[in-house]
Order: sequence, then C-alpha cells, then structure tokens
Amino acid sequence: MIFNIVQVIGGFILAIGNIPQILQLLRTKSAKDLNGKTFLFMFIGMALMEVYAVQLAVHDNGGAFLFTNTLSLLSLFIINVLLLKYRNR
Repeated sequence: MIFNIVQVIGGFILAIGNIPQILQLLRTKSAKDLNGKTFLFMFIGMALMEVYAVQLAVHDNGGAFLFTNTLSLLSLFIINVLLLKYRNR
C-alpha cells in the first residue's frame, strides 16, 4: 500500500513538473531556447512506458502507474505540439 502511495505522489510530481514549461511556452510563444529532440525522446520513452503501464493495469494492480504515466505522456505531448507551433518564432 505504501508503495502505491509513493508511486502516485512521485508520478504526480513528474506529471506536473512539465506545467511550468508549458506555461512558459504559452506566455512567450517562443521555443528558441529549447531543444526539441530532448522532449521528443522523453515523449517516446514515456509512450513506451505507457505500453508497460497498460499491461500492468490489465494483468495486475497498475492503475495508479497507468494514471500518472498517462498524465506525464499528455503533458509531454502538449510540450511537443507547442514546440512545433513556436519553433520558428
């Protein structure tokens, strides 16, 4: 039980950790100081972990991991979309 709580807290912190970057991109409408490859690789890695999280949720007790991983994947997706949108500004 304690490990589920630790996982949810850690996963939530990782997911909301991208919010400042999203807000910065929206406020400045510029991605000139960011390396898009970094966020692309992070997104690919998180997407692969999402496959694992789905497998855990289906075959075990991985619902918390799936939830927090999905939040992280969504926030990285938003960052990548914003990087594409603001890359030439």
